[in-house]
Amino acid sequence: QIICMKKIILVEDDRFLSKMYYDKLSGEANFQVTTFESGEPALLSIKNENPDLVLLDILLPDMNGIQILKAMKQDARLAKIPVLMLTNLNEKDYIQEALALGADGYLIKAHFTPGEVVDKIKQILRTKRA
Repeated sequence: QIICMKKIILVEDDRFLSKMYYDKLSGEANFQVTTFESGEPALLSIKNENPDLVLLDILLPDMNGIQILKAMKQDARLAKIPVLMLTNLNEKDYIQEALALGADGYLIKAHFTPGEVVDKIKQILRTKRA
């Protein structure tokens, strides 16, 4: 049986959280995870790698997650890539903007365990890219 690796790009500037999510996602048999701590290199990698899903924090050192999401949705090649916002910003404006731009979900880090995040990713991947 051939396992199809799912490429996930994780954009998270908190090294502790980045490692925690990386370890949890990499522990899943079919996830190949690449992590970035800032937006510019992440966006470049998204363009080059065409990942199966992007996990995106909002507060980043250079450009924010909403800007990355906008850039992805404006590029026809990237627009179909599922994006899951994973942030501690629990403000309605950010949530509404991200979802209006086409994010596939908006999770508040403090409210979800890494296992629940993995479950949400699997759910999105099942419905988005069969």
